[in-house]
Amino acid sequence: MDKDRVKGTINEVVGSAKRHIGNLTGDTSTQVEGAVQQVKGKVQNAWGKTKDAARDAQANLKASNAADEAVARETPNAVVVENRNLL
Repeated sequence: MDKDRVKGTINEVVGSAKRHIGNLTGDTSTQVEGAVQQVKGKVQNAWGKTKDAARDAQANLKASNAADEAVARETPNAVVVENRNLL
């Protein structure tokens, strides 16, 4: 899990708490501060998820390439054809 996802979750929780405290006390600046921190947390969390997905895709591609190379070594006379969808 990416560190941005952890930080984002923390910011979301703290921001939500601040917003609720602002609602209870009638303090508009605390409400706004909490809402801003909550949005910041959502953005951080989304960015962390994107980085995780990119990292996973890269790892899957490396694994796929390694598997193709292993097959090519086991069958030296075979031709390995990549499966690509053409538009």
